[in-house]
Amino acid sequence: MSETVLSWIQLISGLAILVVGGEFLVRASTKLAVYMKVSSIVIGLTIVSFGTSFPELVVSVDASLHGHPDIALGNVVGSNIANIALVLGLTALIFPIAVGRATLVKDWPIMLLVSALLILFGWDLTIERWEGVILFIGIIIYNVWIIRSSRKQNKEIEEVETNFKKGAADLARTLLLLLVSLGGLIWGADLLVDGAVGVARAFNIEERIIAITIIAFGTSAPELATSLIAVYRKEDGISLGNLIGSNIFNILGILGATSILNPIEVNAEIKSFDFIFMIGIPLALLPLMLFQSKVSRFAGFLLLISYFGYIFLLF
Repeated sequence: MSETVLSWIQLISGLAILVVGGEFLVRASTKLAVYMKVSSIVIGLTIVSFGTSFPELVVSVDASLHGHPDIALGNVVGSNIANIALVLGLTALIFPIAVGRATLVKDWPIMLLVSALLILFGWDLTIERWEGVILFIGIIIYNVWIIRSSRKQNKEIEEVETNFKKGAADLARTLLLLLVSLGGLIWGADLLVDGAVGVARAFNIEERIIAITIIAFGTSAPELATSLIAVYRKEDGISLGNLIGSNIFNILGILGATSILNPIEVNAEIKSFDFIFMIGIPLALLPLMLFQSKVSRFAGFLLLISYFGYIFLLF
């Protein structure tokens, strides 16, 4: 069997595993939200987003430690662009997503603020260890804050609890399902990335382009599968929270941990081109969400156009 054929098999198998893993992740996360007495948007912002961002973490840490800074940073920047422009755009085009007030006034602005912080840290073309420490502390503070604030404000969970089994055995099954689904997402993303890179190398594409397009798409595939399944199951909070949380975790958690282990060199083209799209696309979408309180099909269409326009300009 040739290497090209094997790469295609890995790519297709990875996609299939991601779809199945996304379905089980949403099921387990919805149940866990009740146990933790927090809303589905918080579960989307924390557990689901962390789980679907694990592939980015593995790729970025491995790339940085092996001397591939363009892949380490390009993977995260490309994934954040893909999460909003491609994943949210495609999801909204199929199933328009309702946007809660908390998302508009807290979560989305925080995502923009975190993106701006990354641009600030990378402006001198290096993300230093001390900057990584600040980023990583930020993800800890953020998660403690959203979980505590949700427990104080959320009231609807109490009504759901009465109709939900809370035995230790059921909790154990839920946690097992969560772990298995997270493992499936990581495995599927690994297969997808390996296959995609194997196919791409035949075209002699530079590492930055591979990272921002193929690898970023591969590591964003869990978010795509999870978001589509969550919206189909009427869990808009998990869908949107997953994407926002993933983008925040990608910057604070992944780049924080990666730059602590090894300072990241920032490609000048990422600074002058990719950073603009990373913060510009969600910034442009904010007024539309404020006006309609949802991500409409029209907004989804515009997001997809912006993503494919960005990819076109890359090449």
